Amino acid sequence: MAVPPGVPDGTFRNARRIAFVVTVIGAVHCLYALGFETFNARVLADSIFGCLFFGTFTAKMLALTRRGMPGWVLPVLGGLAFALLIAIWFTSACWFFSIFGFRR
Repeated sequence: MAVPPGVPDGTFRNARRIAFVVTVIGAVHCLYALGFETFNARVLADSIFGCLFFGTFTAKMLALTRRGMPGWVLPVLGGLAFALLIAIWFTSACWFFSIFGFRR
């Protein structure tokens, strides 16, 4: 990846590292403070999607630093991460709107 003029060489690499550390903190908080719950199907699906998302995100961040990866790996991991993020949002939105409804 070409670095834009005026941007130090390590800026993008360090930004990826910071983003990953922040997501690790969020994942640890979600797993230990909120827990992996199984008391109904929606919560179970949300927990599974959350764990799969973090695993996919971790694989994508690790794949960014590897040379010689096939060209299809990053788009597939990115698409999978996006799809899992939408699934997490959908399971949470279903709960929210079933409890609070749509307000005008």
